[in-house]
Order: sequence, then C-alpha cells, then structure tokens
Amino acid sequence: MFKTNVGTVDRVLRILLGIALIAWFFIDQGQGFWHWAKLAGVVPLVTGLFGTCPVYSILGISTCPVRHA
Repeated sequence: MFKTNVGTVDRVLRILLGIALIAWFFIDQGQGFWHWAKLAGVVPLVTGLFGTCPVYSILGISTCPVRHA
C-alpha cells in the first residue's frame, strides 16, 4: 500500500509522542480547544506504528536508511 518512509528512531519518537499526548488528554480533564487538540496524538502514533507518513511521501522525504544490495 504505502512505502515505508519512517526510520526506526523517527518511529520510536512518533510512538512516544503519540502515547504521551493521548495519555495527557485522559489524565488532564481540561476543557476547550487545547484539551481536544491533544487527540492529534493519534496521528504520530498511527504513522509510527505503520512506518509510513503521507506528508513525507508528498515531500519526497524518507528517514529510512538506504539499503545497499
């Protein structure tokens, strides 16, 4: 489906950031826009888990190491 374009370090950071934002959403029972904006943590979590980022694809970026045959 999508080509893997997110490297290992990038994936780990995305997953950690996603989990942190989602956890913060549930721990902090605030109100307003910024409280709900924490749900945007789903985006880095999903892109980290799947190893592909649509924005990277559009911009032609890849953080994966180059494989030599």
